Amino acid sequence: MTMNIGNCRCGQGENLLLIAGPCVLQAEYNGIIADTLISLRERLPINVVFKGSFDKANRSSMDSGRGAGLEEGLKMLEAVKARTGLPATTDIHESYQASAAGAVCELIQIPAFLARQTDLLTAAAKTGRAVNVKKGQFMSPYDMKNAVQKLTNAGCTDILLCERGTFFGYHRLVNDMQSLVIMRDFGVPVCFDATHSVQEPGGLGTATGGNRRMVEPLARAAAAVGIDALFIETHPEPEKSPSDGLNMLPLAQLERFLETILRIRDAVPHSSAQVHS
Repeated sequence: MTMNIGNCRCGQGENLLLIAGPCVLQAEYNGIIADTLISLRERLPINVVFKGSFDKANRSSMDSGRGAGLEEGLKMLEAVKARTGLPATTDIHESYQASAAGAVCELIQIPAFLARQTDLLTAAAKTGRAVNVKKGQFMSPYDMKNAVQKLTNAGCTDILLCERGTFFGYHRLVNDMQSLVIMRDFGVPVCFDATHSVQEPGGLGTATGGNRRMVEPLARAAAAVGIDALFIETHPEPEKSPSDGLNMLPLAQLERFLETILRIRDAVPHSSAQVHS
């Protein structure tokens, strides 16, 4: 139960895969964040994929910023890869974006709201790249087996499933940690998205709120249940991020945070193994 993401491996018996970067790609910050991730990889037993979005298609308001766009965003990711050698990932929202993203990124991300979109999953699979599917906020973890089957039928063999919270009530998400166990039973590695899990969708009226104080407690719980990968959006100055600043982890806190998560993961025998009832 392992997968390849460029020169990284993720799954049973492998180092924790860290998928990290800014919410939205920003030329003035991408290099700073990527350099920190390289430094952390040298000091900690982790594999790293750099994450950045070129477009935030799902926004609370028409007035919210969207990002650099496909062409410019992919150029930014190419610059990060040239600078650091890190594999990269970005999210796609339309099937036509898959080929261009796959030409640059070793991992294609399917946003949670689009986890059921057959054409999008098929297009991602046909790039030949690894695919990370975020569980829809409206979906049972059992339903994610269908996403795996769609990808497999389209030729994808490197699949990651990600838990990022489920709609609970007004502007709230809740994590069911059983999701990690259930989704791993589909024979694929699992990821926990700690920063999107503390979002408060629409909580600010025209923007999404968040509570970054809960990022570490939830990540600790996920590490104890068992994860192969951890997704973290991080920024040296979260308040200057165009989106999701309230739930992003400040870059200066990332190393201490990871040290805690790794200690828990190392202490739990089943953290990298499939769990059966």
